[in-house]
Amino acid sequence: MKLSQLLKLMTEKEASDLHVKPMRPPLLRVHGKLVPLKTDPLKPDEIKEMLLPMLSPQQKAKLEEKLSIDLGYGVQGLARFRGNIYVQRGTLAAAFRRVPYEIMSIEDWELPPVLEELCDLPMGLVLVTGPTGSGKSTTLAAMINRVVKSRPDHVITIEDPIEFLFSDDLSSVAQREIGMDTVSFTEALRNAMRQDPDVIMVGEMRDPETIATVLTAAETGHLVFSTLHTNSAMQTIDRILDSFPSEQQKQIRLQMAQVLKGVVSMQLLERADGSGLVAAQEVMRATPRISALIEKGETNKLLEEVESSVTYYRMQSMNQSLLALLVHTTITYDEAMRATPDPEDLSLKLRKMFPTIEERGGDMSPSTSDFSQILELQQFKKLYEEQEEKFQIRISDKDATISNLQQLLTEKEQHIEQINAQLAEMDGQAESIRSQHTRLRQEAQEKIDKLTDRIRELNQKLMQTKGSA
Repeated sequence: MKLSQLLKLMTEKEASDLHVKPMRPPLLRVHGKLVPLKTDPLKPDEIKEMLLPMLSPQQKAKLEEKLSIDLGYGVQGLARFRGNIYVQRGTLAAAFRRVPYEIMSIEDWELPPVLEELCDLPMGLVLVTGPTGSGKSTTLAAMINRVVKSRPDHVITIEDPIEFLFSDDLSSVAQREIGMDTVSFTEALRNAMRQDPDVIMVGEMRDPETIATVLTAAETGHLVFSTLHTNSAMQTIDRILDSFPSEQQKQIRLQMAQVLKGVVSMQLLERADGSGLVAAQEVMRATPRISALIEKGETNKLLEEVESSVTYYRMQSMNQSLLALLVHTTITYDEAMRATPDPEDLSLKLRKMFPTIEERGGDMSPSTSDFSQILELQQFKKLYEEQEEKFQIRISDKDATISNLQQLLTEKEQHIEQINAQLAEMDGQAESIRSQHTRLRQEAQEKIDKLTDRIRELNQKLMQTKGSA
């Protein structure tokens, strides 16, 4: 079996990954689960014949040296694939991730609208984090694509390898691949500073040197996006700090407090109807309080701040995201409990909204014969209506303030128009006076010239008279 056939089959079945290893059939990851193909097991020589022709001489040399290599591979009319070829038990094996040509939007992926606000930032650092296969690359691509379509900027991406292909729109895009277009993330970042960038995307922050360079780039007025293999926004801060020696951590905390604008932590869950996967996201934004906690090193208080800032700053913890998916019956109770980082906290949050949910085995729907559940829903409705009324009052107050400001602005504009009219009238009068002054000056000069001529004539006659005498 040829590799192209496997990749085509992978695309037809909408699998996210393909695994090829000796002595077993190829494996496809469909909706998060590995499924073996109904074919004969692959032999080591078959895998070698399948994989080696796709490598350049330089890539073959790197594979022999490092025993592993990352690469991007495209099949025209099908998709792009991010591959890793590696050695296991002395034989070749490989894993391929499917990367669609079409980049879906933040809205298409049902991601929180707050991600669009992060794309509109003028500068700073935005991180997308999560374990392998959690949707980091897809989410980051959706965010970069929004930048490209909405901002007249120069966007530089530094990737290993290049995955999604971005086309110029309002923004101009330059994509650089490690090993082909540049030697390393750090070198590419240093070069990018001389390439007039507005937005920089770094595929992954892998080492302290790259992290330090990313922080510096964000600190010097660029909007920088990157990814990290961490499971939560809070863990992300600790992971970055732990990458540096203790004597440097205070300086890194200060930099993080200044430049970090947002952290989006991802994980993919199976939908309740079995139709595919959906993302749960933890979102942390750089509020004054969040920045102060990072600067002080009090990362243990970040989660509480995130959960208390849902309404105004539109942040959310992972458990709050799971709760939202549960309420909309997008995922099952068992799937939420499997994915939660804190089962007890999620259970408590659920019991506050649905007191008998655990007795009903996680069933979210109310019993048709239980009137107490109707009363609970009425209480929730009353609380919602009270909250809605408060919001409407605040909106009315804001509208009244805006109306007053608009009226003041109109009065100021009218006053300015009156002043401009007076200035125009005064300019006209001044011009008239200047014209009259010029005319009088010319008339006076003419009279002076005539008098001068007359005096000259009289002087000549006087001299003639004296000469004849």
